[in-house]
Amino acid sequence: MKRKVLKITGITLLILLTLIIALPFFLQGKIEQIIKNKVNNSINATLDFEEADLSLLKSFPNANVELTNISLVNKAPFEGDTLFASGEIELKLSIKELFKSADEPIVIQSLNVDKAKLHIKVDENENANYDIGKADESASTDASEDSGDNFTLAMDAYAITNSEIIYDDMATGMRLALLEMNHSGTGDLSLEKSQLKTLTDALVSFEMDSTKYLNNHKVSLDALIDIDLKENKYSFLENKAMINQLPLVFDGFVKLNDDNQEVDITFKTPSSDFKNFLAVIPEAYSKNIETVQTTGNFEVNGQFKGIVDDTHIPAFNIKINSENASFKYPDLPKSVQNVFIDTEINNTTGITEDTYVDIKRLSFTIDQDKFNLTSKIRDLMGNTKVNAHMDGRINLANISQAYPVPEDYNLKGILNADVTTAFDMESLEKKRYQNTKTTGKASVSGFEYASDELKNPVAINTASVTFNPNTVTLDSFQGKTGSTDFDAKGTLTNLLGFMFNDEKVEGNFLLASNTFALNDFMVEEEVEGEGQNGTTTAPEGEERIKIPSFLECTIDATAGTVLYDNLKLKNVKGKLTIKDETATVENLTSDLFGGTLGMKGSVSTKEEASTFNMDLGMSNFNIGESFQALELFKALTPLAQALQGKLNSQIKIGGNLKDDFTPNLATISGDLLAELLSTKVDTQKAPLLSALDSKLNFLNTKDIDLQGLKTALSFDNGTVKVKPFTVKYKDIAVNVDGSHTFDRQMEYKATLDVPAKYLGSEVNKLIAQMNDESLKEVTIPVTANIGGNFTNPTVTTDLTSSVKTLTTKLVEIQKQKLVNQGKDKAKDLLSDVFKKDNTDSTATQSSGVKEALGNLLGGDKAKDTSTAKTGEDPVKNTAKSILGGLLKKKKDTVN
Repeated sequence: MKRKVLKITGITLLILLTLIIALPFFLQGKIEQIIKNKVNNSINATLDFEEADLSLLKSFPNANVELTNISLVNKAPFEGDTLFASGEIELKLSIKELFKSADEPIVIQSLNVDKAKLHIKVDENENANYDIGKADESASTDASEDSGDNFTLAMDAYAITNSEIIYDDMATGMRLALLEMNHSGTGDLSLEKSQLKTLTDALVSFEMDSTKYLNNHKVSLDALIDIDLKENKYSFLENKAMINQLPLVFDGFVKLNDDNQEVDITFKTPSSDFKNFLAVIPEAYSKNIETVQTTGNFEVNGQFKGIVDDTHIPAFNIKINSENASFKYPDLPKSVQNVFIDTEINNTTGITEDTYVDIKRLSFTIDQDKFNLTSKIRDLMGNTKVNAHMDGRINLANISQAYPVPEDYNLKGILNADVTTAFDMESLEKKRYQNTKTTGKASVSGFEYASDELKNPVAINTASVTFNPNTVTLDSFQGKTGSTDFDAKGTLTNLLGFMFNDEKVEGNFLLASNTFALNDFMVEEEVEGEGQNGTTTAPEGEERIKIPSFLECTIDATAGTVLYDNLKLKNVKGKLTIKDETATVENLTSDLFGGTLGMKGSVSTKEEASTFNMDLGMSNFNIGESFQALELFKALTPLAQALQGKLNSQIKIGGNLKDDFTPNLATISGDLLAELLSTKVDTQKAPLLSALDSKLNFLNTKDIDLQGLKTALSFDNGTVKVKPFTVKYKDIAVNVDGSHTFDRQMEYKATLDVPAKYLGSEVNKLIAQMNDESLKEVTIPVTANIGGNFTNPTVTTDLTSSVKTLTTKLVEIQKQKLVNQGKDKAKDLLSDVFKKDNTDSTATQSSGVKEALGNLLGGDKAKDTSTAKTGEDPVKNTAKSILGGLLKKKKDTVN
């Protein structure tokens, strides 16, 4: 019998275990369908999830349902916005709930939500994205049919972990964010009256009209809530909250009515210790307050009481009070004493706009320094109106000796202030700055400011401002950064617009400096890749000069020395206008390279590639210094390294700038007019001139006369084009034209009108025997084609054909002279001319030339049989003889 009972029991357990394991596979699809259908049929949104996993073992004897990757996506007017998303939702419910029909309510016993994101939005038209419930078109008087509820809570526990809730109200400009939120509760919510024990912690941020009142403040709440579902009343029994490290206890209730909610809550600090004040400050700044020595009190107490509906909030009164308190951190040498705080935050009408803050007194002292502030802020939630007065003297270095500010603040200097202000936010927002009134003075001395946005700290020796109703006068501003010193005065006309509306700072200033180094204002900007117009921007972390976008001002500046890259400008004067990330220079003058510089133009850093356009006037520049220092000048002429003397020039130039504000030569275009004064050429520094010397025996380039040379250049797309110009070498005119590229590849032509006398002893002997001095002035054109680059030029000439042309020309001249003297006399004279040292070895050649000339003089009738026999060209032979003398090494002296 026992064996039979055990067998039956075993079989029963096996069947039950099989059902427990197998049943989820049959019901899982039904659960997914029930949940999606029930929810989606009752809301104006779309619920979806990746998977619904049913387990009968995990929470046995109850069923356990896990939904993964859940999303609830809005429809119009928030089409496509995700209202809710969660990594996982876990439900526990009775197994019998799984067998109910789709029309029957399902009772849920527990709920766990993990990694949830709830983003609530209210748009400008006050449409709310959480208003997704569909109207019940089948409403009836039968309560059982009216509710349409698909789920019933009978939970004994729930939890929300690692989640965030964000509330964005665009109609009021309010934003509330709860991040890293963990919330849990235990209690039987199926009862009409029950108690719910909750634990909550989160990072809270609260913003209203772009003003942050809380910024990731740590908040925790331990609350026991009495729940009366019949009255819809929730009462706080034992409750303790922490804001940062400030403890608060509170009691009261919230009651939900059909048309509104009733609120009656009071709260206060559980003790009056002044440590409560330090606890309000974020923990990162207040540090470990347990060891701080304090005297005096700090108390916060308040009450919210009234109704909440579409037009009302609860009236409230919050009082913050401290009298003659002090505190001292044990590891700091100084203490803060005589702390008085008397502040109230009130709303007596329940109308949001009627909220106000009254700071009746806020004062403290550190050593002999005392600071006082009084202020009234009205209509806090409407058109906020501010009246405030601040006065006192503070040694900023004492702050870090009495309070644990971050070390990188490096506070120092003396601050003095006596300022009264009155304004309303509507006037500021609508730019009616004439409605604001700020008067008084403020000054700082011995102050130093450092920032990642600055290359060097700014040391302010003295700075003082006077506040007038409409302007701010900068009485003095003296300081130094890096090697730059400055002394400025002026007026600001839009300080409030800059502070409250992100408008530009407008002003007019006088700036004086002994030394102004532009590199001191270079900032590091992470830029990389290819920029506009094929320019390459700086690699990540490289320095780039940027003109501030918020600055709109005019500066009349004088400077003893301005350092820019490797340039040193002296006695600089000019007017600078800054607007829209563009700096425009007018009437700038400076001493530079032994002469004077005049400049006007503009520089813009608005686009990805900085650009410039300039008109430059240069007078009496030292050529050697300027060509050595200016990369642009080096690229403009092949003779840059060899020229010495003075230069006058006018340049119109524009293009892109590199990140260090030097021109990107590949992008510039413009025109240049130049005049050379007292100029000499150092041929040892000019490979081009040496190449010309080697090709033209008669030319000594060190004697080329560049005095008074005027030339014009144009440059564009990396090419420099030279307008034709002429220079002199003795009585040889040299005509030059051509072009080169900024990478110094040349394509030039020099044409020399060479008198015959420079073509060697053979030509001079020929001319002497012709007994005609005018023949020495006969010239031939010799063309030198110049290629290659600046450091390795190539030169080719047409000297051979030119000498042949000269020989023909001389013969033609003599022919015309001898025609008038008779043929026989001409033959005899030319026979003597072409004799060479009266030697027999040249007789045959001379005879051939005479015969050729005879033909030239007498035509076919004068043919000589000896010439016909040899077939030689006497003109060509004579030219070869002359070239032989020209092309040998320079041994003969040119007469």
